[in-house]
Amino acid sequence: MPQRRVVTGRSQEPRMRFAEELRLLRTERGLSLRKLAEEVGWDASQFGKMESRRTLGSPEVVQALDQYYGTPGLLVTLWELAVADPKQFKEQYRGYMELEAEAVSLWHYGVSILPGLLQTDGYAREVLALGGYEGEELDRQVEARTGRRNVLEGGDAPPFRALIAEAVLRTPLRDAGEWREQLDYLLEASERRNVTVQVLPQNSGLHGLVSTAVMFLRLLDGQTVAYTENAHRGELIEEVSSVELLQRAYDAMRDLALNPAASRKFILRMLEEVPCEPST
Repeated sequence: MPQRRVVTGRSQEPRMRFAEELRLLRTERGLSLRKLAEEVGWDASQFGKMESRRTLGSPEVVQALDQYYGTPGLLVTLWELAVADPKQFKEQYRGYMELEAEAVSLWHYGVSILPGLLQTDGYAREVLALGGYEGEELDRQVEARTGRRNVLEGGDAPPFRALIAEAVLRTPLRDAGEWREQLDYLLEASERRNVTVQVLPQNSGLHGLVSTAVMFLRLLDGQTVAYTENAHRGELIEEVSSVELLQRAYDAMRDLALNPAASRKFILRMLEEVPCEPST
């Protein structure tokens, strides 16, 4: 097979290509970062970080740039590809990430933390910092994790069920404001048509997944795979009998969980217990 011809000569790596296009569009118009910031209404340092690949920026910033440059959808598309690029994740997660993006339905059990698909930036940052990330690498990992939320958005988003141990919701972030934001987001997500959130009460007792978080993915060909994770390692499981055993354990736990309406009320009670920020 002949080698694929590269038409533009620019990078084929999503994150680098996104940064290159941002820089090219700006320089072609003879704009400095400061002038661009004045025109678009965002901070110049934000654009500098985006062009140097230190951050991907938010979708709102990218949409504003698309509108300003007259490139409807181009930059947003490149941003989505960069956010979803599995190369941002450690090697052991990449196979799973590729499958997650293609799944037609997903269901998850969280034993100690919320599922990545439902984490806010603040929650993801604290969890990843505990894992040893810092500085620019921490910023990249936060963007990579929270960018996965796009999987659950849009008209064709797959159904997702999150079964969450009560202990997860009773373990707040250090910053009360960030914790409030996370609980608010969880409530909002639970009201979407494709998202089901259920809380597993502490008094449910021991169960088959007592120390293991797991995500199940149903793929286009009908196969279901599982990704299990504990504090030290994660494993993609494709062997049918092993996945079946995990599913049975999950189903037994779901039978003990609060129904979706009762789960929302539980989350709301947790939210009401978060200390209010002092007035200034």
